[in-house]
This record gives sequence, C-alpha cells and structure tokens, in this order.
Amino acid sequence: MSDFDAAIIGAGAVGLACGYALVKRGQSVLVIEREGRIGAGVSSRNSEVIHAGLHYATGSLKARLCVEGRRALYDFLTAHNVAFDKCGKLIVATEDSEISALERLAAQGEVNGVEGVRWLDGAEARALEPGLKAVAALESRESGVFDAHGYMDALEGEIEAHGGAVVLKSPFLGAAPSTQGWDIRVGGDAPTTISARLLINAAGLGAQASARAIESFPSGRIPALHFGKGNYFALQGAKAPFSRLIYPPPIPGALGTHYRRDLGGVARFGPDLEWVAEENYAVDPARADSFYATIRRFWPALPDGALSPDYSGIRPKLHGPGETQGDFVIDDSVAKLVCLFGIESPGLTSSLAIGEEVARRLGV
Repeated sequence: MSDFDAAIIGAGAVGLACGYALVKRGQSVLVIEREGRIGAGVSSRNSEVIHAGLHYATGSLKARLCVEGRRALYDFLTAHNVAFDKCGKLIVATEDSEISALERLAAQGEVNGVEGVRWLDGAEARALEPGLKAVAALESRESGVFDAHGYMDALEGEIEAHGGAVVLKSPFLGAAPSTQGWDIRVGGDAPTTISARLLINAAGLGAQASARAIESFPSGRIPALHFGKGNYFALQGAKAPFSRLIYPPPIPGALGTHYRRDLGGVARFGPDLEWVAEENYAVDPARADSFYATIRRFWPALPDGALSPDYSGIRPKLHGPGETQGDFVIDDSVAKLVCLFGIESPGLTSSLAIGEEVARRLGV
C-alpha cells in the first residue's frame, strides 16, 4: 500500500485546487510546499482578478477552463465566505483604431460561451464610469476581484477537513516510479521518502525543474520556461477613480496594463510585461513613466506624482518575446502522473476547473 493516494508538488492555488478535487473523491492527499506558507509564489503576486473568459482561443484549455473555473469559483467563494466583488470589467477602446480589437474579443467571448457581455458606445461607457476616456467599450459583468489568500486558505481547510495534509518547508527533491506508483523524496528539516499512487506537478515557476527530477518523465516534453515579470503601481493621495476593472485591448503576450480597485478600496495598476532572466521582485520606480502614458490613455486626469511602486509577480510563460502566447499544458503522457506547465493567467480563475481536469485525467 502507498502512503497516500496522491501527492501534489506545490501549494499554490492550482496545487490546492487539485488536492481539493481529489479529496472530494475520497482520495488521501499530501500537498508538499517548499515555502513557509501556502500561495507564496505566482498565486500571491497577481491581480486577484476573476476573468470571464473573453480572451482565449477557440477550443483552448484556457477558454474552457476559465469559463468553467469562473463559474465554480463564485460558488466556492460564496459557500466559504471568502470576500469578492463582482464589480464587472470594461475593456476600453480609447480611439477608433482599437474598436476592431474589441469586436474580435466580443466574437471570441460568444464562441467561448461567456455570459454577461454587452457592447457600449463611448457615452454609455462614460455614463457608467465618469472620468473614463472611451470611444467604445465591452462590458463584462461576470468579471470581478477576490481575496486570493482567503480562497487558498479555504482550499487548504477543505483538504484537511477531508483528511488530507498540506506540509510546508518541504521541497520536492525527486520521484521514481514504483510498483504502486511513485517513491517521492521530500526535503526540509526532516528529509524523507513517501509513496503515492498518483503524482501531480503543480509547482508553478518550479514546474520544469520538478519535471526534470521525475525519473521516466521525458525531457523532450518539458517546455522552455520564460519569466514574464509584471510590475504594479498603486495610486497615492487620490480616491480610486473607477468602480469597475478597466482594461485596454490586449497586447502581444499579455492582457495589458489595467486598473483595479481592490477589496480594500485601493486603486492599483498593472501588470506590465518585462522579460527577465531570473526571479527578481523589485519594482523599478523608473517604469512609472510608461505607466503614466498607458493609464492616461483611458484616465486623462491621473495626477502627476500619484503612482507609487507597489509589488511585482512573475508569470511562468511558455513563450518568449515576439512569440505567440500559447495554451496551458496539462501533460498526462506518463501513467499516474500529471505535469502542469505554463499555468499563468487565467490560472487563478481556472484553478477549480484545472483540479477537476487533473482528477479526470488521472481516472479518479
């Protein structure tokens, strides 16, 4: 007998959601995390936005899992008393040349089955959000913001309530196939080897390194990892100007620098897209110049000196500069193993659906 039915590498939102999907099915689960708290990586350095599913290619995992995940997420947050604000989103064209991009998004949203989307002319958009510069906009009423840490706490609570465990300061060192499934080496203060029938690699930025440490996983199936850093700036000395999320048309490789009012009422802008070679979360104050230019396209009244460096995150991208943005990779090519690569936006929104997908692929 194995020690556990399933072991999961990484206690971010996706790893915890996988654990939740499995414990609901009666599986014994161990989640191992190298950091001293859950969600210390990609899951804690993002916009905490609930995406509706407009932006993603027809038939892609991102399109399907974002829509399924978003629907499930609102229900989960409500059931677990986790704070959220279904504030809605405006994707804004600030000049006529951007209208065609919004038309493509509207058509994609319809194909993807996204509810609550409507077209607004400039006057209608400004009536909703005075101070906004817009010649047209798409309103997405299913978009929102939420407490990502509260969400992960609730997932951890569900895993533990069903008899599973989340163990911190326990880095994954490697795994080898066994007759029952996997022998898994775990580091930390008391290094050990545990056995599990199933193994899930949900290590985020560490997914590629973890895959290389799994014997029998083909090295040729490990995609290249690119660090797409996103910087954020906060508004200082002024009231949050809009109640809804404000997004530009998407840019190559990302959704574009956007506005949100968080659950505490603070206005934040970001992320931009900065390609970096290693993990570095310092925010360069000089990047504010590009933020002012971008934000004033849709909010001309942004005061001088009002932006303060806030925080940054790094997306585990599978494409580099100038390359086409791809899909999530959920690799189930090796029996009793699933490796998750490139789980960037909308990974947080999609997390519950990703967990269900992983459980299905493992035959649970």
